Amino acid sequence: NRRSKSMRYIRGRVAEVSFIITRSDLLAPVKEQVDGLMPYLQDVLRDALGKSGQNIRLGNVRCVSAKRSWWTKQVKEEIYGRGGAGWMVGKVNVGKSALFEATFPKGRGREVSMELKTRLDSENAAAANAAHLDDGINDALTEVQPVSETYRPPPEAYQGSEIDALDDEAFLNEDEARLLPPAQPETAYPRMPLISSLPGTTASPIRIPFGQGKGELIDLPGIERITLEHHVLPEHRSDLVLTSRVTPEQHVIKPGQSLLLGGLMRITPKTEDLIMMMYPFLPPSLTPHVTSTEKAIAIQTGFFSETNEPYTGTVSSIATPSAKTSIASAGSFALSTDVTKKRAGPVTAVAAGKRKAHDLPYIVYATDILLSGLGWVEVVAQVRRGAFGDAGKMPEVEVWSPEGKYVGQRRCMNGWLLGGPRQGPVRERRTRGRMSIDFQRRKAGGAR
Repeated sequence: NRRSKSMRYIRGRVAEVSFIITRSDLLAPVKEQVDGLMPYLQDVLRDALGKSGQNIRLGNVRCVSAKRSWWTKQVKEEIYGRGGAGWMVGKVNVGKSALFEATFPKGRGREVSMELKTRLDSENAAAANAAHLDDGINDALTEVQPVSETYRPPPEAYQGSEIDALDDEAFLNEDEARLLPPAQPETAYPRMPLISSLPGTTASPIRIPFGQGKGELIDLPGIERITLEHHVLPEHRSDLVLTSRVTPEQHVIKPGQSLLLGGLMRITPKTEDLIMMMYPFLPPSLTPHVTSTEKAIAIQTGFFSETNEPYTGTVSSIATPSAKTSIASAGSFALSTDVTKKRAGPVTAVAAGKRKAHDLPYIVYATDILLSGLGWVEVVAQVRRGAFGDAGKMPEVEVWSPEGKYVGQRRCMNGWLLGGPRQGPVRERRTRGRMSIDFQRRKAGGAR
């Protein structure tokens, strides 16, 4: 709606919220595929916002990747053009520090002459050589920053409208300023926050100004979220963070079977006489294993439910002893997304079958089962149209986890179709070999 308000003032200042989805390289292998997911990501964000999400425009959603530099340049220009204080808020291990380094407007300050930079660096080196540190450990850990990097032009070098922005608290009120450390001296290429896969690396807010006092970017510590980390053995906790895109394998779950994930999580189909396919997009530590439901329960809890005998098999588990005793149902989840058109392949393609999805004799349902802080599992099932009788009834799965928590659901993203095993060109695919003479004779009934 062109008449709707594009900005909102709060206490005389503009407050804008941008939703930035980081680490988008985990979703698909190609940038164009991730761009095609934007309508889906906006719908998922509306579902997460609840009723209030239906009235939000969501035109400021960005899907970026600091690792591959996808859309980071556009976000950097928006940060510099907007100015003021930019706050990066998010949970731990979502890539805020990496995004901070990729989108910070470096080199936008007033340039320092090479003569002045050389002289200041030489003076700084001489002062560092003359300095004496009593503690050898501090001497090894202390790195002197060149004076040229901390050089800041005098106030008369700025324009009149920029003098007020030199104050460190120009963008904050008194209450907000008490909660933040003092801003660093403005430099063209400042030191960036430490990037690490360990949670809690950013222990306190980091304020770095840019653009000759035009604004500053603030990296906040990650918001703690409930994860499965304390239910995992210590030697496997470092492998719970996805660092690269996962190409999953297809696991076929037949009636009476379940999918076990690292011995910690279990997904069991509730609909009888139905074959399901599952694709885990999870870290390598959560090794998928398909087995009977009875054995899956024994591996997950450590005991067989009927005989109460301990499990002594070869399938390992990363769960702690206390987690095995707290296994409970996290709920039943219906495969609520209709993916018949995408899964039908050439049957519904315009250049091939040209069939309508609602005219096919079957329906393909799917959903994504979310594991907090780990990844997701795509669950797909094909049923004959009208098999359930009731139009609102759909296939269901039940998930079992420690304390019955850490599990969620979203509409299916079709990650298997986007980032599954790469299909080579048709000319390089192996054709089916010719049948041997002996096989032809056996097929013909042994005639010679």
